[in-house]
Amino acid sequence: MTYDPIGHLLLTPVDREAPARVRRLRQLGLGDRPDPAFDAFAHKLAQVTGAPYSMVNFIDEHRQFFAGLHTPGHTPHDARSGGELTALTAGVTTAPGTPDIGRYMARDHGYCPHVVVRRKALVLEDVRDYPRFAGNPVVDEIGIRSYLGAPLIDRTDIVLGTVCVVDTEPRPWGRAGLETIKALAAELVEQIHRREDGDG
Repeated sequence: MTYDPIGHLLLTPVDREAPARVRRLRQLGLGDRPDPAFDAFAHKLAQVTGAPYSMVNFIDEHRQFFAGLHTPGHTPHDARSGGELTALTAGVTTAPGTPDIGRYMARDHGYCPHVVVRRKALVLEDVRDYPRFAGNPVVDEIGIRSYLGAPLIDRTDIVLGTVCVVDTEPRPWGRAGLETIKALAAELVEQIHRREDGDG
């Protein structure tokens, strides 16, 4: 477990599966570049849940990478343009006045690392109601107030990452939201498996 230096509650869980996950992601060719299919899936996540932000997130030992990303008024950059996406803001253009969420995020930011280690979906209708999560940097730095995410559990039983949606306002996700995000995670895992098998 990691703690912040001023003694707050647990911020980021220890992720013992990370080395195996990195090997599996490399085997699948995932987690190091934007993917139009994952951007489309993130857009679908946003549409289905009504959330302004959504991600297909792959996590290694040090950072999170949004291979699929949807933000309000987003304009996905052309992944075929040949440029490497290295800046935090690379990959999307957000509408004026909205928080800027880029393709990369530190492992100690956000709630997806918790979902990966727990291997279970996480519903936070208002992150400020949960002392364990209220102190996360995304609350103050980006203004995140609600989160809904589910793990992408591969056929090898490795959690590859997550699908998630977030909002800058509290959201009553409820049981319907939980079931929706779990079903969408399962759908994306099947898509990844079809791709690996050469069927999609």
